[in-house]
Amino acid sequence: MNISVVSEAPPARPERVGSTRSKARKRALDILFESELRGTDVLDTLAERTADADPPVRDYTKTLVEGVSAHAAAIDERISGSLASGWSLARTPRVDRNTLRIAVFELDYLDLPDAVVVSEAVHLVSELSTDDSPAFVNGVVRGLITSRTP
Repeated sequence: MNISVVSEAPPARPERVGSTRSKARKRALDILFESELRGTDVLDTLAERTADADPPVRDYTKTLVEGVSAHAAAIDERISGSLASGWSLARTPRVDRNTLRIAVFELDYLDLPDAVVVSEAVHLVSELSTDDSPAFVNGVVRGLITSRTP
């Protein structure tokens, strides 16, 4: 009896969908956070981080930082309008506040699925902020989605 076995390499494990953009979001959050903490212009901070970058700053990071900067007033107004009574944007932890800014920019100005925006925002704060942050950010972003005008 002649049995031949064909050995195939296992299929390549697919890379996590959006991992490049996830890294870009994290880098954008770092830049927004640093700029706010230092009290510097966010575009100046972006330029500094881009000049010093190894690895290079991703294009999507630049898109996010520049977009949040360009639409800062409208973004902050949207977030403030969705917060619970008695809560202010200034009272929101800095990581959460800047993650929400990225999420609003992605929701309102980019063509991304709502579920991706929610998931990525929750993922960022779950790694970088308080234990209460994932539920808080999830609630705010979902509220922003439902309050959008068609």
